[in-house]
Amino acid sequence: MIRAGRQHLVRTLADIAAQQGIAVQTLINSGRLKAEGFPAPLSAGRTRLYDGEQVDAYLAGRPVPALPTPDDDDDLLDRQEAAALRGIPLHAWDRHKKHPALSEHMALVGGVEHWPRHVVRDYTPAPRPRPSGGGGRPAGTGDQVPRDLLPARVAQLLDDDPTVTAAGVTDRLGVHRNTAQAALTALRAERMADVMEQRGVSAAQAAAELGYPAGLTRRAGIRAAAVLRGRQARPYLAEVARALHVRGWTTADTSPAVQHPEDDECVAVLVLDGPTAPTAALVWSQRHGWRTAASRRHPLGRGAAWPPPGPGVRHLATGTTPDPADLVKALDSTR
Repeated sequence: MIRAGRQHLVRTLADIAAQQGIAVQTLINSGRLKAEGFPAPLSAGRTRLYDGEQVDAYLAGRPVPALPTPDDDDDLLDRQEAAALRGIPLHAWDRHKKHPALSEHMALVGGVEHWPRHVVRDYTPAPRPRPSGGGGRPAGTGDQVPRDLLPARVAQLLDDDPTVTAAGVTDRLGVHRNTAQAALTALRAERMADVMEQRGVSAAQAAAELGYPAGLTRRAGIRAAAVLRGRQARPYLAEVARALHVRGWTTADTSPAVQHPEDDECVAVLVLDGPTAPTAALVWSQRHGWRTAASRRHPLGRGAAWPPPGPGVRHLATGTTPDPADLVKALDSTR
């Protein structure tokens, strides 16, 4: 499980491999993951997740710190742990997790579904009433609201009712529940981040001030913290953009938009569209730093995972916020 308050420290195998500048398969073949003292994975499923603080300590030759042991209501459980807590088989949990009482609290961490302990524990299975007709999205149809119009439509629903759920958005707009949940989380997070920034309050306090129920804002609170970190990174990203513009490698000289492919992540893309640019694009991650990308259309790659060095991918400079001059120098050396 992921202990409460440690979601931002989670590392995937791809993260650990990239940290060492090797491919994932090389890491697996090295036997390091099974070496004595290497931290145990946090997850019970096929996708292995690790605690970043423990991994960093092991790689630096320091004693590996122990994780908190007391159970907390905000611990995040994967599907195996959730099923075990409920005392049901996995296939039964996979059926229950689709219920709004669970699906609206699901957090995707490292590509793995997790749910807060208290949500799993307190969930009461109940038969859902069959719709009387006309509600939600008809079977076999696509979303009825174009993606570019969806944020404004959902924002209006949120203005009218701060307690609106993904199920309510689905019923009103005829979009898939996952689409509705993603839009609600993003909008709530942006508004919570505004209040947190202006008032210096916590995510929970911001949610309460906006009238958002605590049970609906766990993911939004995590994302709001990432939104704030992204805003704080804008001046640095703008400096990098100006440095690359001066070299003639990009026509843009302003900060790129910060994206959140997962709720606790901050990434940004700078497309290098100048005629003498040494690579197609640059990708910045608050967790990993800078790398090159071979594609201007899809620089983040599938799932936005941080790839190891390879064709078209090179990790640049050191640290997560190297001086723009050092980044330019590192790019020059790729020629």
